[in-house]
Amino acid sequence: MFTGLIEHLGTVTEVGRHGGVTALRISVTPPFEDVAAGESISVDGVCLTVTDAVGDQVSFDVVPETLARTTLGRRRPGDLVNLERSLRLGELVGGHLVLGHVDGVGRISGLRPAGGQVELTVEVPGELTEQMLPKGSVAVDGISLTLVTVRRGDFSVALIPYTRRHTNLREKRVGDVVNIETDYLAKWVLRALAARGVDRVSKELLERTGFAEPGHTPE
Repeated sequence: MFTGLIEHLGTVTEVGRHGGVTALRISVTPPFEDVAAGESISVDGVCLTVTDAVGDQVSFDVVPETLARTTLGRRRPGDLVNLERSLRLGELVGGHLVLGHVDGVGRISGLRPAGGQVELTVEVPGELTEQMLPKGSVAVDGISLTLVTVRRGDFSVALIPYTRRHTNLREKRVGDVVNIETDYLAKWVLRALAARGVDRVSKELLERTGFAEPGHTPE
């Protein structure tokens, strides 16, 4: 499990094949301390297992299913990737709880400067936006971000300068693809509601269950 706070930027140095899997080697600067084989690291929001770590070079094996469902199949030497080591018990959760299980791939459709920030808009399958809520959380390439707007088929987040400087979003352009993981708490809520025959959350449902006063539109 991760928090969506990127610790390091890595550079892909080698992409190879062996035994039916893709071997991904990444240079990490400054190097991780005490990384060992078997450890879990989030690479662009994908939970991967370290197979080898020597100096600043960390290696991973990526199976075909992961390549097909994430952007890792598009990574090439020289690409920047976001890296985060797994959360240890007792550490602060500065972002939100991220599993490293990518729900889908989104395509950047907008990058608009807005008052010192940049508004990033991403197109995604409609079923993913059903798991999102304005002011809720989403992980984009492993980065914990706060949702600004949510419409069926796309969402937007605000990127502060720090986030752009310290993640690979500084290199992203309109048309680029990114890994998306929705808030897993929202998934459990939707699953519980579906088990009770509720297919969507509406203002009427909130009023009926006591979470909003009649006539009041929730923020």
